[in-house]
Amino acid sequence: MKLVKTEDAVGQVLCHDITQIIKGVSKGPVFKKGHIITEEDIPVLLSVGKEHLYIWENDENMMHENDAAEVLCAICKGDNMGRGDVSEGKIELTAECDGVFKIDREKLLAVNSFGQMMIASRHGDFSVRKGDKLAGTKIIPLVIEKEKMERVRALCGSEPIMKVVPFKEYKAGIVTTGNEVYAGRIEDTFTPVVQAKIEEYGTKVIGHKITNDQSENIEKCIRELISDGCDLILCTGGMSVDPDDKTPLAIRNVCGDVVTYGAPVLPGAMFLLAYYGDEKIPVMGLPGCVMYAKRTVFDLVLPRIMSGEILQKGDLDRLGEGGLCLNCEVCMFPNCGFGK
Repeated sequence: MKLVKTEDAVGQVLCHDITQIIKGVSKGPVFKKGHIITEEDIPVLLSVGKEHLYIWENDENMMHENDAAEVLCAICKGDNMGRGDVSEGKIELTAECDGVFKIDREKLLAVNSFGQMMIASRHGDFSVRKGDKLAGTKIIPLVIEKEKMERVRALCGSEPIMKVVPFKEYKAGIVTTGNEVYAGRIEDTFTPVVQAKIEEYGTKVIGHKITNDQSENIEKCIRELISDGCDLILCTGGMSVDPDDKTPLAIRNVCGDVVTYGAPVLPGAMFLLAYYGDEKIPVMGLPGCVMYAKRTVFDLVLPRIMSGEILQKGDLDRLGEGGLCLNCEVCMFPNCGFGK
């Protein structure tokens, strides 16, 4: 790459895109990399403020920004992801299906720590829809050492940094608990909220049982729903430490160990997650806040459950930073800091 005066560049090969910005009208390349500069191009180049240009000189030790951007794209682009065209060392990645966006955060940090290159993405572990923009890659200089790009490629290995995991088609069962609901003293307003949330992910409710607060009856309902073919169980209510709240005990009796009873998220501190049997059927105990709060721990966990991810306690523990919902008057979730 050699720097020359624009007036002296006729017949030379441009080694970078030249961007023209017309305020309120357009922004884009007026000349693309590889363009052979002509006499007629000189006034145009000067009009966009280009009094000097970089022209291409072969150097086997260097890589052009667009070629290096292809390396970054390759190490980022995993399953169910699409890509745009390369321009000015940049490539954008998009979702090719509905699902959960997953990121290898250690690799992402490692690449961004190299210098002279960058990968910017949306937050991982949240749901995305087909066509959503996921990430953008860019090489900062016009050319970069091939050796550096090879080190980046070796660091990341064969497993891409990012992927979209499609949602599974679960068959859900809901156990509504509470003496007051079971006796008909109050209307069940909890179940419709939960049903609406899971149906956003394409899951259908195939079983629903209402029971009192006796742990053995709650346990019986859970087992019957699993026997009926449900592979996702949601228990509403009875999750506090009150003496009448027996849902956690019933879930523990059915599943054995639980992943967590309690999460560092508000609303939703009394959330419970367990898995049943070798099939790893998710069984969740949902605290009352899920019924009335705009967004809760359930909204943070549900997309990952719906993609088939088997969550560990540490996954819940890490939700503490960003786990405080600010209960904004106009809810913008997930375009906010909750869960991030």
